[in-house]
Amino acid sequence: MWYVVRSVGGPILWHMQQRPLGRSGLAVSRLALGTMTWGRDTDTDDAAEQLKTFADAGGTLIDTADVYADGDAEAVLGSLLHRLLPRDEVVIATKAGLRPGHRRRRDASRGHLLRALDASLARLDTDHVDLWQVHGFDPDTPLEETLSALDFAVTSGRARYVGVSNYSGWQTARAATMQACAGRTPLISSQVEYSLVEREIEREVVPACADLGLGVLAWSPLGRGVLTGKYRYGVPADSRAASAHFERFTAPYLDARCGGIVEAVSTAADGLSAAPLAVALAWVRDRPGVSSVILGARTAAQLVGSLASERLDLPEEIRVALDDVSLPYGGYPERDL
Repeated sequence: MWYVVRSVGGPILWHMQQRPLGRSGLAVSRLALGTMTWGRDTDTDDAAEQLKTFADAGGTLIDTADVYADGDAEAVLGSLLHRLLPRDEVVIATKAGLRPGHRRRRDASRGHLLRALDASLARLDTDHVDLWQVHGFDPDTPLEETLSALDFAVTSGRARYVGVSNYSGWQTARAATMQACAGRTPLISSQVEYSLVEREIEREVVPACADLGLGVLAWSPLGRGVLTGKYRYGVPADSRAASAHFERFTAPYLDARCGGIVEAVSTAADGLSAAPLAVALAWVRDRPGVSSVILGARTAAQLVGSLASERLDLPEEIRVALDDVSLPYGGYPERDL
């Protein structure tokens, strides 16, 4: 099916494809709408325009978390959903388990997770989420306890599917295997950072997901914004790197190595008459194991630019060249194998 987006900048024609999330029956759009800036850098009106633009393009997967803007991102999403879109036309994914500013920064105990889920449902104004994920591995809670909370969320009807986020390869494999061996609700997703400037998950996380049936949800596919090319000649005043909330978030990718990758992306974009961000997104979108790529935008106009990557298929020679220039360090034992 072809979709026409009319919300911003005139009609744009493209095709939004759907993919299964891991080895499950849940289908998601291969581009997802991220909400990390909602309620903080993106106000309700801009969020509404983003949501309409995304839905008009055939997008279905919306990603949020209980800690985004201290819960305000979920609240904004909840306030918009019922008046803009039918609930059954979207796939809502949220996360719990992080507690920034607390002494215990990660809390994946059963008590905390289930309280957090109930609070998320209230803010989202819904009786269930389609995908609920643990936001990070908690070394102070037995994994069996964390997984039992995920299972209870599904059996009680609060969540339809469950997954993990920011887990290492061994943590992902252990969690998925424990669920399978116990006959409990399977994990179907792993949400992890993945881009041309951050490919370390290819060493262990991606192979674990492929073997155990988890789909990869790629967050920050534009390398926290640097792959747009906006930082090639400095830090724009309206960029994330200039924001008090996100300066430290962007800084790790403003080095010489990443600068070389950005230049390669820009060269490829010039050759394809495309935007650098479209090239970077298309590369992640088509990596093995990736079910969906999460787009983060402060405005609807930015979102339209990212959604346009749906129309771009990278030629093999460009894909290989980008693979080579961004190749991560291969450590022991993967390098020798």
